[in-house]
Amino acid sequence: MLTPLTVTLAVAALALAAWCGWAAYRDQPTKDWHFIGMAVVSLLALVQLVVGIVMLARGEDPADGAVIFVSYLLGVAACVPVVGLISLTERTKWGSLTVVAGAVVLAVLQVRLHDIWGGGSGA
Repeated sequence: MLTPLTVTLAVAALALAAWCGWAAYRDQPTKDWHFIGMAVVSLLALVQLVVGIVMLARGEDPADGAVIFVSYLLGVAACVPVVGLISLTERTKWGSLTVVAGAVVLAVLQVRLHDIWGGGSGA
């Protein structure tokens, strides 16, 4: 898999988590600028989805199988939009904390994607 993109997405997700965590600490809901940050992270996730599918189409195979790999890619692409929608319905600090949780999950999924592709096994 493309390691710089994976690392960039993980760092962006953790930055989003910290930013929304700060808002939650101050008892604030997600604001418009938080949604801009979510859009950036979501765009990076979509780029990763396209790159992953292109790599599979070129014949490269992940170490743990293509079905699991594509499933994780789809989960990554859906993670932040889903929590963003939830934060729209919960206009309290809990909406911000929902984004924090989703962004942390996205960062953890990046580590797992790296392992599925074969990055953790030395391949």
